[in-house]
Amino acid sequence: MALLTKDKFLFGLYTVLVLVLAGFALFAPWLAPYDPYDAVMRHSLQAPSAEHVFGTDKLGRDCLSRILYGTRTSLLMTLSLVGIIAGIGTFVGVVSGYMGGKVDAVLMRIVDMMLAFPGIVLAIAIAGMMGGNIVNTILALAAVSWTKYARLGRSLTLKLRERDFIAAAVTTGTRPRQILWRHVLPNILPTIVVTAAMDIGTMIIELAGLSFLGFGAQPPTPEWGLMLNEGRQHIQTAPWLMLYPGAAILIVVAVFNLWGDSLRDILAPQRAN
Repeated sequence: MALLTKDKFLFGLYTVLVLVLAGFALFAPWLAPYDPYDAVMRHSLQAPSAEHVFGTDKLGRDCLSRILYGTRTSLLMTLSLVGIIAGIGTFVGVVSGYMGGKVDAVLMRIVDMMLAFPGIVLAIAIAGMMGGNIVNTILALAAVSWTKYARLGRSLTLKLRERDFIAAAVTTGTRPRQILWRHVLPNILPTIVVTAAMDIGTMIIELAGLSFLGFGAQPPTPEWGLMLNEGRQHIQTAPWLMLYPGAAILIVVAVFNLWGDSLRDILAPQRAN
Protein backbone atom coordinates (compact mmCIF):
# COMPACT_ATOMS: atom_id res chain seq x y z
CA MET A 1 0.00 0.00 0.00
CA ALA A 2 2.85 2.36 0.83
CA LEU A 3 4.40 1.69 -2.57
CA LEU A 4 1.11 2.43 -4.31
CA THR A 5 0.82 5.70 -2.41
CA LYS A 6 4.33 6.64 -3.41
CA ASP A 7 3.60 5.85 -7.05
CA LYS A 8 0.51 8.04 -6.98
CA PHE A 9 2.43 10.86 -5.32
CA LEU A 10 5.18 10.73 -7.94
CA PHE A 11 2.65 10.57 -10.74
CA GLY A 12 0.87 13.61 -9.33
CA LEU A 13 4.15 15.49 -8.95
CA TYR A 14 5.31 14.79 -12.50
CA THR A 15 1.84 15.56 -13.83
CA VAL A 16 2.08 18.99 -12.22
CA LEU A 17 5.45 19.53 -13.92
CA VAL A 18 3.96 18.49 -17.26
CA LEU A 19 1.10 20.93 -16.72
CA VAL A 20 3.61 23.68 -15.91
CA LEU A 21 5.38 23.00 -19.22
CA ALA A 22 2.02 23.03 -20.97
CA GLY A 23 1.31 26.35 -19.26
CA PHE A 24 4.57 27.80 -20.60
CA ALA A 25 3.53 26.74 -24.10
CA LEU A 26 -0.05 27.97 -23.77
CA PHE A 27 0.72 31.32 -22.14
CA ALA A 28 3.97 32.06 -23.97
CA PRO A 29 2.60 35.30 -25.51
CA TRP A 30 1.94 36.65 -22.01
CA LEU A 31 5.05 35.22 -20.32
CA ALA A 32 7.60 36.25 -22.95
CA PRO A 33 9.10 39.67 -22.14
CA TYR A 34 9.74 40.46 -25.83
CA ASP A 35 8.52 39.55 -29.28
CA PRO A 36 10.56 36.46 -30.24
CA TYR A 37 10.69 37.65 -33.86
CA ASP A 38 11.71 41.23 -33.07
CA ALA A 39 15.29 41.74 -34.30
CA VAL A 40 17.19 44.67 -32.77
CA MET A 41 20.68 44.63 -34.23
CA ARG A 42 22.10 47.06 -31.68
CA HIS A 43 21.36 44.42 -29.03
CA SER A 44 23.14 41.67 -30.95
CA LEU A 45 24.87 38.96 -28.85
CA GLN A 46 24.30 40.64 -25.51
CA ALA A 47 25.24 38.49 -22.53
CA PRO A 48 22.55 37.56 -19.97
CA SER A 49 21.54 40.62 -17.95
CA ALA A 50 18.61 42.11 -16.08
CA GLU A 51 17.20 43.40 -19.37
CA HIS A 52 17.67 40.13 -21.25
CA VAL A 53 17.79 37.30 -18.70
CA PHE A 54 18.99 34.67 -21.23
CA GLY A 55 20.87 37.14 -23.42
CA THR A 56 20.22 37.84 -27.10
CA ASP A 57 21.13 36.10 -30.35
CA LYS A 58 23.04 37.42 -33.35
CA LEU A 59 19.98 39.35 -34.54
CA GLY A 60 19.33 40.90 -31.15
CA ARG A 61 16.29 38.75 -30.41
CA ASP A 62 15.58 37.91 -26.77
CA CYS A 63 16.57 34.29 -26.08
CA LEU A 64 14.18 33.83 -23.15
CA SER A 65 11.23 34.83 -25.31
CA ARG A 66 12.32 32.48 -28.08
CA ILE A 67 12.77 29.59 -25.66
CA LEU A 68 9.28 30.15 -24.21
CA TYR A 69 7.78 30.20 -27.69
CA GLY A 70 9.95 27.21 -28.53
CA THR A 71 8.12 25.28 -25.83
CA ARG A 72 4.91 25.79 -27.78
CA THR A 73 6.53 24.77 -31.08
CA SER A 74 8.32 21.70 -29.72
CA LEU A 75 5.38 20.35 -27.68
CA LEU A 76 2.89 20.88 -30.51
CA MET A 77 5.19 19.10 -32.96
CA THR A 78 5.91 16.26 -30.55
CA LEU A 79 2.34 15.62 -29.45
CA SER A 80 1.16 15.69 -33.07
CA LEU A 81 3.86 13.21 -34.04
CA VAL A 82 3.17 10.84 -31.14
CA GLY A 83 -0.56 10.95 -31.82
CA ILE A 84 -0.04 10.13 -35.50
CA ILE A 85 2.36 7.23 -35.00
CA ALA A 86 0.36 5.75 -32.10
CA GLY A 87 -2.89 5.96 -34.05
CA ILE A 88 -1.59 4.55 -37.34
CA GLY A 89 0.62 1.91 -35.75
CA THR A 90 -2.06 0.68 -33.35
CA PHE A 91 -4.64 0.47 -36.12
CA VAL A 92 -2.31 -1.57 -38.34
CA GLY A 93 -1.28 -3.83 -35.46
CA VAL A 94 -4.82 -4.50 -34.27
CA VAL A 95 -6.09 -5.29 -37.77
CA SER A 96 -3.09 -7.49 -38.46
CA GLY A 97 -3.36 -9.40 -35.20
CA TYR A 98 -7.11 -9.95 -35.34
CA MET A 99 -7.50 -10.76 -39.04
CA GLY A 100 -4.44 -13.01 -39.29
CA GLY A 101 -3.71 -14.98 -42.45
CA LYS A 102 -2.72 -13.10 -45.59
CA VAL A 103 -3.64 -9.72 -44.10
CA ASP A 104 -1.28 -10.31 -41.20
CA ALA A 105 1.48 -11.57 -43.50
CA VAL A 106 1.28 -8.56 -45.84
CA LEU A 107 1.13 -5.94 -43.09
CA MET A 108 3.97 -7.50 -41.09
CA ARG A 109 6.18 -7.72 -44.18
CA ILE A 110 5.66 -3.99 -44.65
CA VAL A 111 6.64 -3.46 -41.02
CA ASP A 112 9.72 -5.66 -41.44
CA MET A 113 10.71 -3.72 -44.55
CA MET A 114 10.48 -0.41 -42.68
CA LEU A 115 12.50 -1.82 -39.77
CA ALA A 116 15.26 -2.91 -42.15
CA PHE A 117 16.33 0.74 -42.59
CA PRO A 118 17.94 2.87 -39.87
CA GLY A 119 15.02 5.00 -38.70
CA ILE A 120 16.66 8.40 -38.29
CA VAL A 121 18.62 8.05 -41.54
CA LEU A 122 15.46 7.21 -43.45
CA ALA A 123 13.67 10.13 -41.79
CA ILE A 124 16.45 12.50 -42.88
CA ALA A 125 16.19 11.18 -46.43
CA ILE A 126 12.41 11.62 -46.51
CA ALA A 127 12.58 15.10 -44.98
CA GLY A 128 15.32 16.06 -47.45
CA MET A 129 13.21 14.98 -50.42
CA MET A 130 10.07 16.69 -49.12
CA GLY A 131 11.81 19.89 -48.07
CA GLY A 132 12.63 21.24 -44.66
CA ASN A 133 9.67 22.49 -42.63
CA ILE A 134 7.74 21.48 -39.54
CA VAL A 135 4.99 19.52 -41.29
CA ASN A 136 7.40 17.55 -43.47
CA THR A 137 9.55 16.73 -40.45
CA ILE A 138 6.56 15.32 -38.58
CA LEU A 139 5.54 13.27 -41.63
CA ALA A 140 9.09 12.00 -42.13
CA LEU A 141 9.43 10.80 -38.55
CA ALA A 142 5.91 9.39 -38.58
CA ALA A 143 6.76 7.33 -41.66
CA VAL A 144 9.55 5.52 -39.80
CA SER A 145 8.21 5.43 -36.23
CA TRP A 146 4.75 3.84 -36.49
CA THR A 147 6.14 0.30 -36.80
CA LYS A 148 6.83 0.06 -33.05
CA TYR A 149 3.14 0.51 -32.27
CA ALA A 150 2.14 -1.87 -35.06
CA ARG A 151 4.17 -4.68 -33.52
CA LEU A 152 2.96 -3.85 -30.03
CA GLY A 153 -0.68 -3.65 -31.11
CA ARG A 154 -0.41 -6.95 -32.99
CA SER A 155 1.18 -8.71 -30.02
CA LEU A 156 -1.49 -7.50 -27.61
CA THR A 157 -4.29 -8.36 -30.03
CA LEU A 158 -3.00 -11.90 -30.56
CA LYS A 159 -3.17 -12.45 -26.81
CA LEU A 160 -6.69 -11.05 -26.56
CA ARG A 161 -7.98 -12.98 -29.56
CA GLU A 162 -7.75 -16.21 -27.61
CA ARG A 163 -9.69 -14.90 -24.60
CA ASP A 164 -13.13 -16.27 -23.79
CA PHE A 165 -14.98 -12.96 -24.10
CA ILE A 166 -13.72 -12.53 -27.67
CA ALA A 167 -14.90 -16.06 -28.53
CA ALA A 168 -18.26 -15.29 -26.96
CA ALA A 169 -18.61 -12.11 -29.01
CA VAL A 170 -17.81 -14.01 -32.21
CA THR A 171 -20.32 -16.73 -31.30
CA THR A 172 -23.10 -14.20 -30.81
CA GLY A 173 -22.49 -12.81 -34.29
CA THR A 174 -20.80 -9.54 -33.33
CA ARG A 175 -19.12 -7.91 -36.31
CA PRO A 176 -15.29 -7.79 -36.35
CA ARG A 177 -15.35 -3.99 -36.37
CA GLN A 178 -17.48 -3.92 -33.24
CA ILE A 179 -15.27 -6.52 -31.55
CA LEU A 180 -12.18 -4.44 -32.23
CA TRP A 181 -13.84 -1.23 -31.07
CA ARG A 182 -15.64 -2.54 -27.97
CA HIS A 183 -13.38 -5.31 -26.73
CA VAL A 184 -9.87 -5.14 -28.20
CA LEU A 185 -9.03 -1.43 -28.17
CA PRO A 186 -10.19 -0.74 -24.58
CA ASN A 187 -8.00 -3.59 -23.31
CA ILE A 188 -4.83 -2.60 -25.15
CA LEU A 189 -5.26 1.16 -24.73
CA PRO A 190 -3.48 1.46 -21.33
CA THR A 191 -0.31 -0.14 -22.72
CA ILE A 192 -0.46 2.03 -25.85
CA VAL A 193 -0.92 5.19 -23.77
CA VAL A 194 2.04 4.32 -21.52
CA THR A 195 4.22 3.62 -24.55
CA ALA A 196 3.18 6.90 -26.17
CA ALA A 197 3.88 8.85 -22.97
CA MET A 198 7.36 7.35 -22.73
CA ASP A 199 8.00 8.16 -26.41
CA ILE A 200 7.39 11.89 -25.99
CA GLY A 201 10.92 12.57 -24.74
CA THR A 202 12.47 10.55 -27.56
CA MET A 203 10.43 12.35 -30.18
CA ILE A 204 11.38 15.75 -28.76
CA ILE A 205 15.05 14.84 -29.23
CA GLU A 206 14.52 13.49 -32.75
CA LEU A 207 12.53 16.55 -33.85
CA ALA A 208 15.15 18.87 -32.35
CA GLY A 209 17.87 16.83 -34.07
CA LEU A 210 16.28 17.19 -37.49
CA SER A 211 15.80 20.92 -36.91
CA PHE A 212 19.44 21.17 -35.85
CA LEU A 213 20.45 19.54 -39.13
CA GLY A 214 18.28 21.95 -41.11
CA PHE A 215 15.47 19.53 -42.03
CA GLY A 216 12.93 20.72 -39.47
CA ALA A 217 11.77 24.15 -38.38
CA GLN A 218 13.14 26.98 -40.50
CA PRO A 219 14.16 30.53 -39.49
CA PRO A 220 12.77 32.62 -37.93
CA THR A 221 10.63 29.97 -36.14
CA PRO A 222 11.56 29.75 -32.43
CA GLU A 223 12.43 26.06 -32.04
CA TRP A 224 15.06 24.61 -29.72
CA GLY A 225 16.90 22.47 -32.26
CA LEU A 226 17.07 25.37 -34.69
CA MET A 227 18.30 27.66 -31.91
CA LEU A 228 21.11 25.20 -31.18
CA ASN A 229 22.07 25.25 -34.84
CA GLU A 230 22.10 29.03 -34.93
CA GLY A 231 24.10 29.23 -31.70
CA ARG A 232 26.85 26.74 -32.58
CA GLN A 233 28.67 29.36 -34.68
CA HIS A 234 29.06 31.50 -31.55
CA ILE A 235 29.73 28.77 -28.99
CA GLN A 236 33.00 30.40 -27.83
CA THR A 237 31.86 34.03 -27.82
CA ALA A 238 28.20 33.55 -26.82
CA PRO A 239 27.79 30.14 -25.16
CA TRP A 240 24.35 31.04 -23.78
CA LEU A 241 22.94 30.61 -27.28
CA MET A 242 23.44 26.85 -26.93
CA LEU A 243 23.33 26.51 -23.15
CA TYR A 244 19.75 27.61 -22.57
CA PRO A 245 18.05 25.82 -25.51
CA GLY A 246 20.02 22.69 -24.62
CA ALA A 247 18.94 22.97 -20.98
CA ALA A 248 15.32 23.41 -22.11
CA ILE A 249 15.49 20.19 -24.14
CA LEU A 250 17.13 18.34 -21.23
CA ILE A 251 14.55 19.48 -18.69
CA VAL A 252 11.51 18.79 -20.85
CA VAL A 253 12.76 15.35 -21.94
CA ALA A 254 13.55 14.43 -18.32
CA VAL A 255 10.11 15.55 -17.12
CA PHE A 256 8.24 13.58 -19.77
CA ASN A 257 10.39 10.49 -19.25
CA LEU A 258 9.74 10.58 -15.50
CA TRP A 259 6.05 11.18 -16.11
CA GLY A 260 5.90 8.22 -18.50
CA ASP A 261 7.66 5.98 -15.97
CA SER A 262 5.27 7.02 -13.20
CA LEU A 263 2.27 6.46 -15.48
CA ARG A 264 3.55 2.96 -16.23
CA ASP A 265 3.84 2.25 -12.50
CA ILE A 266 0.30 3.48 -11.89
CA LEU A 267 -1.15 1.32 -14.68
CA ALA A 268 0.97 -1.76 -13.89
CA PRO A 269 -1.67 -3.38 -11.63
CA GLN A 270 -4.30 -2.90 -14.31
CA ARG A 271 -2.11 -4.50 -16.95
CA ALA A 272 -1.39 -7.38 -14.62
CA ASN A 273 -5.09 -8.03 -14.32
